[in-house]
Amino acid sequence: MIAGLDFIGVPSTDPDRTRAFYVDTLGLKPDQNADYEFWVGNTCFGIWEPAKQGMEFAPSKNAHLALRVDDIEAARAELEEKGVRFLGETFDTGVCFMALFTDPDGNDLMLHQRYADR
Repeated sequence: MIAGLDFIGVPSTDPDRTRAFYVDTLGLKPDQNADYEFWVGNTCFGIWEPAKQGMEFAPSKNAHLALRVDDIEAARAELEEKGVRFLGETFDTGVCFMALFTDPDGNDLMLHQRYADR
């Protein structure tokens, strides 16, 4: 029945600020046809404003989107230089490394590095 994942919605109170964070700070690829969409590999992220749909804004919590990096410590250092604050130290799960942070609206994200490609 389900054929695929079309996009991940990113709730925002300020779409311009959110776009700047994902594109300028994180370095994600902006969509050529939509100002508030950007790409991580083949996955589209779409910024939306719940208030414009008559809904109350609430950040996405406890479902950290795992943004794959080759070198978690180098990626973390680069983002910290850009002002990103991480929630604690990078940790080792036994199969990968994770470093948790949020976007400007409080949506949960993580840097993720597997021990080895599968």
